Amino acid sequence: MTLLIQSIHWLAGLIVLAEALNKLERTSPTRPGICKRERLLAWLKAVAWGLLAIGGAGAVITPLMQMDAPSLQDMCILLGAAVLIVRTRVKEG
Repeated sequence: MTLLIQSIHWLAGLIVLAEALNKLERTSPTRPGICKRERLLAWLKAVAWGLLAIGGAGAVITPLMQMDAPSLQDMCILLGAAVLIVRTRVKEG
C-alpha cells in the first residue's frame, strides 16, 4: 500500500510541477501597462503557482532523497490539484 501511495504522490507531483512551471512561464506581473488590480492578481497567481511548483517538486524528489513516505493527506491534496489540472486540460482540448 505504501508503494502505491508513493507512486500516486510522485505522479501527481510531476503533473502539478509541470503545469505550475508552464503557468509561471506565462505569468508576468511586472509587465508594463496593466492597472494595479491586474498587477495584484498577476502577483497572486504567480505566488500560488510558485508554491504549487515547490510542492510538486518536493513530491518528485521525495523518493530520490529517501525522505519519509507521504501521508494520505499529502497524497490527497496533491492528487486533487493534479486531477483539477488534468480536468482543465481535457476540457480545453
